[in-house]
Amino acid sequence: MKKWIRGGTIVTAADTYQADVLIDGEQVVAIGKELHVEDAEVVDASGCYLLPGGIDPHTHLDMPFGGTVTSDDFFTGTKAAAFGGTTSVIDFCLTNKGESLHQAIATWHEKAKGKAVIDYGFHLMISDANDDVLRELESVVTAEGITSLKVFMAYKNVLMADDETLFKTLIRAKELGAMVQVHAENGDVLDYLIKQALEQGNTDPIYHAYTRPPEAEGEATGRAIALTALADAQLYVVHVSCADAVRRIAEAREKGWNVYGETCPQYLVLDISDLDRPDFEGAKYVWSPPLREKWNQDVLWSALKNGILQTVGSDHCPFNFAGQKELGRKDFTKIPNGGPIIEDRMTLLFSEGVRKGNISLNQFVDITSTKVAKLFGMFPQKGTIAVGSDADIVLFDPTVKRTISVETHHMNVDYNPFEGMEVYGEVVSVLSRGSFVVRNKEYVGHAGAGKFVKRSKFSRP
Repeated sequence: MKKWIRGGTIVTAADTYQADVLIDGEQVVAIGKELHVEDAEVVDASGCYLLPGGIDPHTHLDMPFGGTVTSDDFFTGTKAAAFGGTTSVIDFCLTNKGESLHQAIATWHEKAKGKAVIDYGFHLMISDANDDVLRELESVVTAEGITSLKVFMAYKNVLMADDETLFKTLIRAKELGAMVQVHAENGDVLDYLIKQALEQGNTDPIYHAYTRPPEAEGEATGRAIALTALADAQLYVVHVSCADAVRRIAEAREKGWNVYGETCPQYLVLDISDLDRPDFEGAKYVWSPPLREKWNQDVLWSALKNGILQTVGSDHCPFNFAGQKELGRKDFTKIPNGGPIIEDRMTLLFSEGVRKGNISLNQFVDITSTKVAKLFGMFPQKGTIAVGSDADIVLFDPTVKRTISVETHHMNVDYNPFEGMEVYGEVVSVLSRGSFVVRNKEYVGHAGAGKFVKRSKFSRP
């Protein structure tokens, strides 16, 4: 049955206007003020913004790390994402050296199969760039529709790749039209600083931050950008946390290079002092890069406003405090890295960004949805509200004031890093390809409804 969404205010990356939206099947078929519709279900959106469904470009669902596995799988994680106004996620598919890339992809497809309640895609980790891998990448990009490749510059002896691997990946990505992403921290330096801290008996969570200084992130960001320029390729720097990295990205973009950056809500509203909370509570805030000195927040907000950074991903990588984060009580290096962010990403960006004047309402949509769709080959199927686009639509009430809490969130984890924070904005209903996943704040979706999205090749937005 058709759905006729009436009385709302449509917000896209470019425009804000009052109009109705008509959905037939999975797509938007008409937009207008005086639609004449018969045989349609009427959806009252009075007082709500109609937003393009959020696209989270950075999630880790059902991912092994540090001897444990993230607490959200593709069901609980995508359900929580929907409650937060996100209708698509791009998850990171890990690979092992010596393993076929297609084997790794098949493993991730199996993780999502029958579980995802919203649409999803994959980024593919590259840990080795031997001849077999470089050849296999052609079918990964063209046949599988996985058009983004992740290289870790940190986690030595676990995930970290060397500069040769990164450079070869950049060259091959240029040939194939794929985006290369980097986790930019100098893994060799970090490894030295971590060993030094442990030798000195410094084992508390705060040393996670002290051993991963912003200079190491800035250096790695600059090095990745230099290699990108040499390869004449395209680069996306994930989870930018500090001014040092922002400066390198700004310089590259001033030169016209294809360099893009993402930050995360946690870096915009939390700071290094959270890692120093008593009674091991700081472990809840251990992720990489670590939280920085508070003054970096102004730099990040300015970078989003001025287009130096283009997107905000959640880097959702949740581990329970009990039984998982506690693994590192006597050694901060054994605290699983990551936090639960997927559900609060969009509200935090609206409340702390739009409401406080750090970004405009249209920039909010661009940062959380449209630019992601354009950078990762999903636009205009996703990332906007337009005739012919997927009917991924969020009814969002901007007036509601509420308090973030583990007691009310839907993530499968026993704490919330933003506990007690008062925010404005609440997701009322969410449609994914024309079907309700959340309706009047109640879950009405079902596992397996989400589809894998084959993405197109990189095209400069």
